[in-house]
Amino acid sequence: MSASDELRHFRICAAPEEETVVEIDGHDVASSVRAYRITQTVDEGPEVTLYVAKGWNGVRFEGLADVAVEPADVRHVVAGFLDAVDWSKLDEAVLARDDLDGGPGELTRGIPVQLREWALSA
Repeated sequence: MSASDELRHFRICAAPEEETVVEIDGHDVASSVRAYRITQTVDEGPEVTLYVAKGWNGVRFEGLADVAVEPADVRHVVAGFLDAVDWSKLDEAVLARDDLDGGPGELTRGIPVQLREWALSA
């Protein structure tokens, strides 16, 4: 848990072509949030990390989930995505692509295309 050791009540509703809702303890913070990550292990409750716009002054929180607020540097989101990749499955998926042309560098071109497709479907 974070240094505060307090749990927060949070609500996130995101759907294509609908306004995203991000609330912490009933406070709407969506306008300041640039990205978020929700993680949970078998032994621990959910942890929500909000990546916020630079200069965000915050809001008072109380509640039921461990919430971390960080700058909206999406490098952490990308790194988390890449850390979660099963590289043997990536290898299989790239080799099974029907858009490979047999030319030089086809696997190097296929890897980012496959990762992009997975990222968009996540």
